Amino acid sequence: MSFGRLITAMVTPFNEKLEIDWEVTGRLVDYLIEEQKSDSLVVSGTTGESPTLTDSEKEELFRFTVQRAAGRCKIIAGTGSNDTAHSIHLTRIAEQAGVDGVLLVAPYYNKPSQEGLYRHFKAIAESTRLPVMLYNVPGRTGVNISAETTLRLAQLPNVAATKECASLDQMTEIIKDAPEGFRVYSGDDSVTLPALSVGAYGIVSVASHIIGADMKELIAAYTEGRVEEAARINSRCYPIFKGLFHCPHPVPNPVAVKYALTHKGLPVGGVRLPLVEATEDEAAFIRKLLV
Repeated sequence: MSFGRLITAMVTPFNEKLEIDWEVTGRLVDYLIEEQKSDSLVVSGTTGESPTLTDSEKEELFRFTVQRAAGRCKIIAGTGSNDTAHSIHLTRIAEQAGVDGVLLVAPYYNKPSQEGLYRHFKAIAESTRLPVMLYNVPGRTGVNISAETTLRLAQLPNVAATKECASLDQMTEIIKDAPEGFRVYSGDDSVTLPALSVGAYGIVSVASHIIGADMKELIAAYTEGRVEEAARINSRCYPIFKGLFHCPHPVPNPVAVKYALTHKGLPVGGVRLPLVEATEDEAAFIRKLLV
């Protein structure tokens, strides 16, 4: 199973009542595939506000996006949590919905040991036939999946990839010893090019909602040996990479990208509490960024 090189962590569109807006969701799926050139979409990841989606909303999102994508790209379901049994439950729901893979975030808040992390992911992987992408984001979860634990998990037959947000050093350690076919993705837009340079396969992106086609060009330029061109594209994209998370101070994802999409004419709505919408100053910064 190949998820491709450009994976978009898709936002979840809401209407004025903060219910899922299915008409806009369909438009967003089409836009990300056709205009922004996404190879795969992550549905109900952190960018999709998974903490505030109900299980029934997640199931409906999985089914809807699979049907809307209609084979034009892969659909990866965010089914990870800090409860192993619940993650298995969601993963089985996702498999029944017809998704192409699952993204499993490291268990947050309860801070398991490395052995606990291994057993957590192993139990979920063994509950499904779907390809599994691990997701290591210590800044959000409070726990780091070590390179050693990732490589141990990579020996499992359906653990196919990892989305790595710890550091380029850790990414390099994983790539150095990874089994053939195991793919490492950056989870940080601003290090897309450096990650490719140490052997990462691609990016799980937020900025690809806005500049996905440019990012596809960046990846192609680098992988085809046009390194200087890749560097020029990276320099052009870099303000968006950083600005969607610092506008101009840190703003929690997906506040900025949802405002940016709405400003561009795709009305994906607001965010559910405890997130709050962009302030006037933040909104002005994002509008200037998109000029």
